[in-house]
Amino acid sequence: QVQLQESGPGLVKPSQALSLTCTVSGASIETNYHYWSWIRQPPGKGLEWIGYIDYSGDTYYSPSLKIRTSISRDTSKNQFTLHLTSVTPEDTAEYYCARVRLDSPNFVYDYWGQGTQVTVSS
Repeated sequence: QVQLQESGPGLVKPSQALSLTCTVSGASIETNYHYWSWIRQPPGKGLEWIGYIDYSGDTYYSPSLKIRTSISRDTSKNQFTLHLTSVTPEDTAEYYCARVRLDSPNFVYDYWGQGTQVTVSS
């Protein structure tokens, strides 16, 4: 069974950097055609896709967040990490990691972490 678990700080000060790690069990993050994604949901708003790192280590980010975002991975630990710089209160959200599988021609979000709340406040 595939499981994803987010971890990281629950409170970050404005202008600081945020790092969240997703630990994956039951599947390898190097498996072909799997895309390991970060998504967030601000309070009272819909889901916002942040970006992904794929099975080969390539990354792709939302254009609106690209300048502040990077995603890295540690294949020895089967983890991938979101790095978001210069956070503001608008980055306050529930952050989720998820596995996206290519089921051509569709992309399927088939496994999600339970989410972790991040609040940006001084």
